[in-house]
Amino acid sequence: MSDTGFLHWPFLEDHHRVLAQELDAWASRELLAIVDTKEAHDDVDATCRALVAVLGAGGWLRYCVPAEFGGVHEGLDVRSLCIIRETLARHSGLADFVFAMQGLGSGAISMFGNGEQKSAYLPKVASGEKIAAFALTEPDAGSDAAAMTTSLLRNGNHYLANGQKTFISNGGIADFYTLFAKTDAGVSAIIVDADTPGLQVAGRIEVIAPHPLAKLQFTDCVIPVTNLLGEEGRGFKVALSTLDVFRTTVGAAALGFSRRALDEALGHARRRSMFGATLSDLPLAQGMLAEMALDVDASALLIYRSAWTKDVQKTRVTREAAMAKLYATDQAQSVIDKAVQLLGGLGVTKGQKVEELYREVRALRIYEGASEVQKIVIARQLLQETAE
Repeated sequence: MSDTGFLHWPFLEDHHRVLAQELDAWASRELLAIVDTKEAHDDVDATCRALVAVLGAGGWLRYCVPAEFGGVHEGLDVRSLCIIRETLARHSGLADFVFAMQGLGSGAISMFGNGEQKSAYLPKVASGEKIAAFALTEPDAGSDAAAMTTSLLRNGNHYLANGQKTFISNGGIADFYTLFAKTDAGVSAIIVDADTPGLQVAGRIEVIAPHPLAKLQFTDCVIPVTNLLGEEGRGFKVALSTLDVFRTTVGAAALGFSRRALDEALGHARRRSMFGATLSDLPLAQGMLAEMALDVDASALLIYRSAWTKDVQKTRVTREAAMAKLYATDQAQSVIDKAVQLLGGLGVTKGQKVEELYREVRALRIYEGASEVQKIVIARQLLQETAE
């Protein structure tokens, strides 16, 4: 069991502590039967749909939407989102992915949608009836989102969408997409139902930690003007505000992976006989375990500082979120690598948890802003703040 001392930090309130304990107990009972089967690995789409259903039935997806539309809190409580992602990631990377995408895919609606849009989508996101997705990245516009070419052309009461998106999580299984595309006024955000004529899944993408990932093709895709989120030309504000909330939670997922890797390494080090003692008795192993524990706690401090600042001070946390994501994801890679090293040959054996974590953590240093982009964000925020 991972260290729970962080639950007593002043960043958290009693309801966060209860959430962490209840979710951990629930996940221990409910997730293994879904994710630890051959069928789960053979049909990832079906597994994700099953996870959406069980997370919805358990009430955990309610944390992805505001209380008025079936949620738990008045707005999106970032500390709760972080606790849920950290806890789920410790148990199952795929369960964390499913929860994260329900939040990211619908987050723009929660923050910028009108009453009709929120009523149409958010209750079904919370219940697990609708699967959400976030469509921003393009073949030639990843970190440089301003280079996107997908367009929305106004045609009476509709827009015509043309272009391609790629690396879209939940691509092919989502019921709707939050699409970002260029209009005459600039980048805009709009909701696109998956069954809209002119929208095609243009190919699935296989990655080292399998999950639903696809290319999307928009060809004269007819989208009602009423699906526009906010005003035309405010799409970057929508995207950045959404990432401002969910970027911190990426760090929390990495933290969950790190905690699990440390647990696995500690257990192995205590059991493994070596040179007349156990691996845990060797100073070299103790040094690695100490470094891992240090990186876990430092990551947690940055993550929950960022989440607390967003929840309590109600301010933008662009710099804090970038720091949390950058440090936690980079250090998770290091922590998991040490765990693999401590397990030796077992560490690279398929079926071992640390081998799974080694594959799962890598994408977190890329999506929602690569580590190098986070450094640019931090530096620009720092320069801007010191110039004021």
